[in-house]
Amino acid sequence: MTAADYQKLGEFLRWEGIDYRTDEQLSEHSSFRIGGPADLFAMPAHSYDVVKLVDYCRSRRIKFFAVGRGSNLLFDDGGFRGVIISLAMIDGIERMGDGTDIECGCGTYLGKACAYARDNGLSGMEKLFGIPGSVGGAVYMNAGAYGGEIADVCVSVEALDSDGNTVVFDREKCGFGYRRSAFMSGEFIILSAHFDLKYGNKSDIGSEMTRVVEQRNLRQPLNYPSAGSTFKRPEGDYASRLIDVCGLKGLTVGGAQVSEKHAGFIINRGGATSRDVLELIEKVRNEVLRQTGFALEPEVEYVKEK
Repeated sequence: MTAADYQKLGEFLRWEGIDYRTDEQLSEHSSFRIGGPADLFAMPAHSYDVVKLVDYCRSRRIKFFAVGRGSNLLFDDGGFRGVIISLAMIDGIERMGDGTDIECGCGTYLGKACAYARDNGLSGMEKLFGIPGSVGGAVYMNAGAYGGEIADVCVSVEALDSDGNTVVFDREKCGFGYRRSAFMSGEFIILSAHFDLKYGNKSDIGSEMTRVVEQRNLRQPLNYPSAGSTFKRPEGDYASRLIDVCGLKGLTVGGAQVSEKHAGFIINRGGATSRDVLELIEKVRNEVLRQTGFALEPEVEYVKEK
């Protein structure tokens, strides 16, 4: 964008009442704590603000990228040349239908949604408790753990399509699969999600959530910044087991390291760059392929500078 483009965009955002910052460090918005400055970081508070901002950018061919809570992203060291649209402020939960359905804004913390369900005696999200990030991000990648996933409870999603229309996807159209959904095509921005739960005992729901969190604390390197599981589970095996048997625990490139606690995690031990992480990912993939024949696929999404 030219200086004139930035000035006009700033005027538009101020007119619409959309908060924004310039040269915002993306490391502050990533669980990896990695990433350089974004030219402009916009923080719309409502879905209709997202629609207007996306329309403005598309009509003027301004590059943009929508993010949730940044828990599964690796931002480039150089930052992002364009507009980062943060959806984190679109945060809200509403009880629907017969009382067992809830609708969540895309920026709502997934843990907050799970806690809301527990506090209202609604069962179905227990195994999702403790997964970091937003509802939108969880739907985008069909996040899951311990035998449960978003697809188990998500019945519809409202999203913005490439033509600027808001459309509703039912469960089938969401295209859920293992760590994938129809929204990964890049044509859509998730605005909200509708979950169908069932009545349960609050104490039992809370106990199961406590058990899940204890397992996470026991097994995962939560004391270091990371983007969660670095690789998808290959068919017929587990990424962490393959990395472990290949002797790669503790493998380090710069400030990035294959966790010694859980081989499926690449962690930022301090000062890691995106280049460190990308190089370490390739080293792990190449060695696992050489030793086992399995081709690991990264689960973390890399957001390039340009």
